[in-house]
Amino acid sequence: MTAPLTRDDIRVTELVRDATAAPSMHNAQPWRFRCTRGSRTFRLHADFARRMPHSDPDDRALHLGCGAALFNLRVALAHAGAHPDVALLPDPDDPALLATVRPAGHRADDAALALLHPAIAQRHTSRYPFTETDIPQDLRDALTDAARQEGATLSFPSPWHLRWMEELIEEAEARNLTDSRREDELRQWTRVGVAEADTAVDGVPDYAFGPRRHGGRAPVRDFSDGDPGVDFGSTPFENHPHLALLSTDGDHRADWLRAGQAMERVLLLATLEGLATSFSTQALEWTDLRWPLRDPASGTGPVHMVLRLGYGPRGPRTPRRPVQDVLDID
Repeated sequence: MTAPLTRDDIRVTELVRDATAAPSMHNAQPWRFRCTRGSRTFRLHADFARRMPHSDPDDRALHLGCGAALFNLRVALAHAGAHPDVALLPDPDDPALLATVRPAGHRADDAALALLHPAIAQRHTSRYPFTETDIPQDLRDALTDAARQEGATLSFPSPWHLRWMEELIEEAEARNLTDSRREDELRQWTRVGVAEADTAVDGVPDYAFGPRRHGGRAPVRDFSDGDPGVDFGSTPFENHPHLALLSTDGDHRADWLRAGQAMERVLLLATLEGLATSFSTQALEWTDLRWPLRDPASGTGPVHMVLRLGYGPRGPRTPRRPVQDVLDID
C-alpha cells in the first residue's frame, strides 16, 4: 500500500478478509485482490504461483477457489448495503484477471445474499465422521436452488450412481499412492508438527486432518499420506454418505468461476442450516475419471466438485494468509 490506511481502506480490508475465508484446494488460497480508491473497484486476480500442475493441470480447481472467494466478496458487499456488480474475465489479454466487482446501489435481491454473511465465519471443512441422519428433502431442494441461482446444477446421486462414484474415487486414491508427483504436491500443502501447524498461514495443518477412516464408505482424503508419525487415531465413518455433485453445462474458465460461486453459495446455506461439509476431489484430479462421475441419466454437464454433507462436527478453522499479503490498494 502506497498511502496510510483511510477509513475506506479499513472497510475494504474487512471485505477482502471475508472473501479470503473461502475454501480452496489444499487451502492454497490462490488469489490476489486489488482495489482502486477512486472507483472502489475490486479486481480479483489468480495467483498462479500457487497452482498445482499435477493435481490441477488445467487450473480448474484454482478457478473454483477464486470463484468461491468472489462469492464471499459479493455476500460481504451485500451485507454492507451495496450491490456487487460483477464482470467475469473482463480482459482477454490478462488471463490472471478473473473478475471485477463494482459496488453499486442496493437492490432487493441482495437481501438473500446478505443473509448468508454469518456463515462466512462459521463454515469450515470437516474431515470427521457424520451421523447417518438423512438430509430433509426440503433442504436438499433449497441447496439445489442455491446452485441454480449461480448457473450450476447440484444433484444428489441415486444409489447405483453413488456406488459408481465411490469406485471412481477408490480408483483415484489407488493411483495417487503410486504417483510421486502428486504425493509431493500434497506434502507441499500440509503443515505437520506444532511449530509448523501453529504458525501456518496456508495449507492444511495437521490439527485439521481428522481421524483416519476405519470402516464406512465416506470418501475422505488421508492428508497424513500414511505417515505413522501423524496419528490422530482411526474411527468408522458413515456407511451411507450424503454426496452431491456440482456441475455446469460448459467446461471453460467462466464456467469454473460460476461453479466456484455456486459451490460457496451451497456451502454457506448448508452451514446456516446446521450441516457440516467437506469435499472429495480425488477423482476430479484425474481427467479420465472426472467425466464418468456425471450421471448420464440426468444429462448434467461436467462435474466440478463432489460435496459431502451431513450432520456432525464442523471441523476446526484453518489458517488464512494476512489480508495485507493478498490485497493492494491503489
